[in-house]
Amino acid sequence: MSSTTQAYAYVHASAVRETPAGRSLALETSGGATPDGEAANPRFFDGFLTAPAAAATALLAVADVAASRYYRPRPSAFLDPVVTADGDRLRLETFSACCGVHARLDVLAAGLDGDDVGHGTTNVDINTPLRLALARIGGLDPLHLRVGPEGLEATTFDGRFVEKKVPLPERWLRGFAEAQVIAAGLVPRAEIPAAEAAALLRSLPRPTQRSGAHTTRWVVPSGRTLRPTTRPAPGAVCLPGCERLLSLQHVLRHASTVRVYAPRPERSHDERGRAHQDRTAPVAWEATLPGMRLTLLLSPHASRGFSGEGGVLDDLADGPAEPDTERVAELLAWEPTIDVADLSAQSGLGPERVRAALTVLGTSGQIGYDLAEEAYYHRHLPYIAGAAEARNPRLRGAKALVSQGLVRVDGALAWVGKDEHAYPVRIEDGERMSCTCPWWAKYRGGRGPCKHVLATRSVLNEKKESAR
Repeated sequence: MSSTTQAYAYVHASAVRETPAGRSLALETSGGATPDGEAANPRFFDGFLTAPAAAATALLAVADVAASRYYRPRPSAFLDPVVTADGDRLRLETFSACCGVHARLDVLAAGLDGDDVGHGTTNVDINTPLRLALARIGGLDPLHLRVGPEGLEATTFDGRFVEKKVPLPERWLRGFAEAQVIAAGLVPRAEIPAAEAAALLRSLPRPTQRSGAHTTRWVVPSGRTLRPTTRPAPGAVCLPGCERLLSLQHVLRHASTVRVYAPRPERSHDERGRAHQDRTAPVAWEATLPGMRLTLLLSPHASRGFSGEGGVLDDLADGPAEPDTERVAELLAWEPTIDVADLSAQSGLGPERVRAALTVLGTSGQIGYDLAEEAYYHRHLPYIAGAAEARNPRLRGAKALVSQGLVRVDGALAWVGKDEHAYPVRIEDGERMSCTCPWWAKYRGGRGPCKHVLATRSVLNEKKESAR
């Protein structure tokens, strides 16, 4: 697995401090991007949290996800969360060590009381003493929050005494790209009181050494609650590796409601009229807190992280023109929500071309998706856009097949490959495709298209463009 080493340099260690004015939560920032360019230690907020106990518990839940490896648990490196300031809110995001859970805490305008929120993206230091301090915060006393150094005078070269060098695997970046594509395909399926959600979570299996191997469950909406079941049923929502939701338990005492997002219910049926509900699927649980939202997005299977799901491949194979991507990137400005229609009007590109460009930008971590607002948002990670091909072997394989002329389309059938290694790809309605290769036989398109389908789609798109 390829990786890079990211050095985090902080002025101080993040901490909860007692001051004459009360408690203060200081989250120290590392290098990041701002509207004025790169900054060594950007400052995004200085004010108060309106619900301190809830905020501390939710931030601790994000930290717990980052420190957890749910599939085949073992000690893992702890990655400092990414924080994005959008002018009216703060978003803290992280992945679990197995890359199968994406956690995001949105501290909205109603949860903040103080200076204006800045714009930009950085990492914040989350250390073991801070986690212990967060666990002790309670009551109604105000909690001061500072995101960034205390003052510019602190950011001297010899003033940084906290430095972390963390290996960042490529799957972590690919996880950001896949998570936003998967989230954009989910819809609200249930909304229940937080107390009912807490009772349900307490009934779920506990983690084991073979976590995820036999812990897929389903829940069926039933009145104001969700009824758990070990078998799929019509209208049921899948909980793949349901123990991965346990980080929500302590948060729910501060929550009012929990909303569950999942793919739209399957409409297809087998020969006996039963709905195809047996496949595992991604799911997101969103807890509504005072002035905040905490969202946990689970990958479709506990043994797989987001990085291998292949949701971005169709858009990447279609290859939005580089000028499209550059034009859309120039219009992004850490907006709390990205309106595709507005971007389309500003850029002069059609909505589909805008969405394809957003997918490409997502491969460098620049785009996320907010389920509650049904909108994309902007973040900026230190990766180069347009390097997606190097991170997706199926995409590389598809482009190699096309460049070598190994795709032969004949009506509703395409032969992809060379001699005895060629696989037939069936084309239905000019759009839907299926293959006979081992990858397709194993996943049935559940982890995105195989390289043969990608290559076929690319050739068909080229023919369409030539015919115009």
